[in-house]
Amino acid sequence: MVFKSHMQQALAEARAAADRGEVPVGAVVVGPDGAVVAVAGNRTRELNDPTAHAEIMALRAACAQAGSERLPDHDLYVTLEPCAMCAAALAAARIRRIYYGAADPKSGGVAHGARVFSHAQAHHVPEVYDGIAGEEAAALLKAFFEARRQDKPG
Repeated sequence: MVFKSHMQQALAEARAAADRGEVPVGAVVVGPDGAVVAVAGNRTRELNDPTAHAEIMALRAACAQAGSERLPDHDLYVTLEPCAMCAAALAAARIRRIYYGAADPKSGGVAHGARVFSHAQAHHVPEVYDGIAGEEAAALLKAFFEARRQDKPG
C-alpha cells in the first residue's frame, strides 16, 4: 500500500475547532485499509469536558465503529503532539502509528513532558512520526492564541 498522509484532513478539523472557539487541534483515525474511520477536533469548551481532546474524540468514534476498545491496526494523524492523557489513551487503544504535526514543549506527552511511551509502564508503544505539516499546524495554533490575546482587555 502506498503511504498517504491524512494530515490535511486533521488540519481541516483543527480549523473547524478554532471556528468554534476551541484550541485548534484536529485528529483523524485511519483503519487498516487506509480508509478514514473517524475525524474530530477539540470540543472541551463546547462539551464542558476536559477530556474532549481531538484524539480522545476520534478514538471514541473509531472504537465505537470497530466495536472494540482496541484499534491495533489503526493509525492516528493529529495536528499537535498528544498530551500525556491522550498518549496514554492511544497506548490503551493499541494504536499502531501516530503521526503528529507541531511539537508541544509545554504540554506534550510524547517527545516532551511525561514522554508516556518511554516508561516501563507503557503496555504498548506505537510508532511515532513527528513534524508532519508541523509548520502549518504550529502557525494555526500561534494565530489562534495571538487573536485571543488581542481580544482580552488590557
